[in-house]
This record gives sequence, structure tokens and C-alpha cells, in this order.
Amino acid sequence: MKRELGIARCGLACCLCSENKECKGCRLDGFKDLSWCKDAEWCENRKCCIAKGVAGCWACSESGCEKGLFKDKIKAKGFTEYVRRFGMEALLDRLEINEQNGIVYHREGIIGDYDDFDDVEELIKFIQTGKR
Repeated sequence: MKRELGIARCGLACCLCSENKECKGCRLDGFKDLSWCKDAEWCENRKCCIAKGVAGCWACSESGCEKGLFKDKIKAKGFTEYVRRFGMEALLDRLEINEQNGIVYHREGIIGDYDDFDDVEELIKFIQTGKR
């Protein structure tokens, strides 16, 4: 776990991502050079957060948002809701504990143990307990 990368603006766990070894995390204060990030230009959640002046989707007052990754990624919604309810450090702590207990963020490509959910509440329970 690279805890210093934290959680992306959309709620995904940069700290556990193995997709882009060059990534510096999308919340790095003031970064302008996006050459390392293949997704920065199209990331609707990132652009929205920056436009609204919020650190991440968890700090937005818009309820029922379906922008960007929220259209079809339960993981992003669940992680965002977890931060909203319990705080950033609590999510990072649970992800670290879960990783130590064998829960995998990216098992095949970008799909892992947190992706097999249809319900945000079930995902939150899984984050909390590490059990299905």
C-alpha cells in the first residue's frame, strides 16, 4: 500500500492501484504536468471536483450523482460514501487492514475483490469487516 497516494477525487484507491506505476495520485496539490496520467483529461469526476473547489466527491453536496465513474462503478460510489460517513483516515486504515488480510484491490486488470458488489451498503459492510 502506498498510503501517501491516498484516495482519488472520485473515491478510487490510488494507494492500492497497480495500474500505473508512474501515477502520483490525482489529488496531489497543484500538480500541472499530467503527462504521467492517461486519464486526467477525460476524468469527469476530477474536473468536477476542481471546478467546485472540493477535495473529492465525498465533499460535494450533490446527491445521487451519476457523473463519470459513478455511472457504473460501485467501488467509486462505495469508497466515496465510506469517506463521507467515517472519514478519509478510516477508509485508508480499513483498506490497509484488508490488504494485510488478503483482500486484493486489482486481481485481474483493474478488477478485484471490491468490485463484485451491486449495492453500496454491502460494499461498505465488506470494507468494514473484510467479510462477505
